[in-house]
Amino acid sequence: MDLNLRKAVLANVSGNNHEELESTIVEAINSGEEKMLPGLGVLFEVIWQNSDESEKKEILEILAEGLQ
Repeated sequence: MDLNLRKAVLANVSGNNHEELESTIVEAINSGEEKMLPGLGVLFEVIWQNSDESEKKEILEILAEGLQ
């Protein structure tokens, strides 16, 4: 993924409150557009980088359950 894309996504959501972030995520998922996937990936990267080991384990468990 191009570093400029990461910067653009982060700039677009930087400073957003919880409602705005939720709206961004829900809109990206509901649109079903492939072009939204990289942005969701950047947001997931932020979650992962800011999670401790127990949170990462929980994320992995949720993902594993969702993929069954």
